[in-house]
Amino acid sequence: MDSVEAKQRFAADLSGFAATLNSYVSTPDGQWAIKGFIDVYRNIYTISSDTKIVSKLLEIHLLPKLLTFGEEIGYELILAEKQNYYPDVSFVNETAEAHKFAVDFKTTFRLPQDAEFCNGFTLGSHGNYFINRNTRKNIQFPYSEYAGHFCLGIIYTRAAATSTYETDMYDIEQLASIPSVISDFQFFVAEKWTIASDRRGSGNTANIGSINKISDILSGGGMFSLLGEQWFDDYWMNYGKITIRDDNGETKRITNLRDFVAYRGGDISLINPKATRRRIKAD
Repeated sequence: MDSVEAKQRFAADLSGFAATLNSYVSTPDGQWAIKGFIDVYRNIYTISSDTKIVSKLLEIHLLPKLLTFGEEIGYELILAEKQNYYPDVSFVNETAEAHKFAVDFKTTFRLPQDAEFCNGFTLGSHGNYFINRNTRKNIQFPYSEYAGHFCLGIIYTRAAATSTYETDMYDIEQLASIPSVISDFQFFVAEKWTIASDRRGSGNTANIGSINKISDILSGGGMFSLLGEQWFDDYWMNYGKITIRDDNGETKRITNLRDFVAYRGGDISLINPKATRRRIKAD
C-alpha cells in the first residue's frame, strides 16, 4: 500500500472514529459529561469556559479512546514530547513506519452573534519546521516524514450564562445539578490545508489561521481547497517574504492569497470564494 492509499484509508478510519465521539463526551441531552474536578473530600469544583482549559480537558478526555483507535487500526500513538511540539499526537503504522500521520486537536466555539461561524483556530506554525522539513526542532518527527497532516476538530456551544473564569463548588450529591460549561458537540476530521485561510491565526506569531465559517470547515472548503496542497505549502513557506509594488508604486509584502497567486502566475479564480473568515470578536 503506497502513501496515498494509506492516507486515504487513515482519513476514512479517523473520520469513522470521530463520528463515535459525540456520545462518548456528551450526556443524552447534549451537555458535556465532564462537570468539574473532584477532591478527596467529595467536593466538585466546576470548570471555567476558558478555551485553553476546555481544550486541554477535551484532549485528556479523548486520549484513552484514541489509544484504542490506534491499536484497532494497527498504528502506534506517540504523544508530543514537549508542550510546544507539533503535532499533538503522531500515528505510526506498526508494519510500515513510512506511514506516519500528524493529528492535532482543534477545538473552537460557535459565535453567539452568528452560529454559522466559529471562533476559528490555528493550524500549526509556518516557521522553522514548516519551511525546513527535515528539522526536528519543535516537531515530533520531521515534517517531510508525515504522509498527512490532520485536524481532529471539535466545535461546541458555550453556556450563555457561564462566566469565562468563574468556578463554583458543589457537593458530590449535587452532581446531576451541575451545569455544563459547553454543549452541542460537532466533531470533524480535515487535512489542515483544506481548512486554511491566508491569514495568521494569532496576532504576530507564526501560526497559520483557519477559516471560520462552519459549513466550509465541515466540507473542507478552505481558501486553498481548489488550488491544492502545493499552493498552501508555497504560500505559507513564503508568507511575508516576497515584496511587490502596489498601484501607487509603493512596495509591500505579500500577505494575502490573491496577491500571491497573481505573483506566481496562477489562476486567481481558484481561490475559494466561499471560504470566509468573519471578523467577529467573541467573549
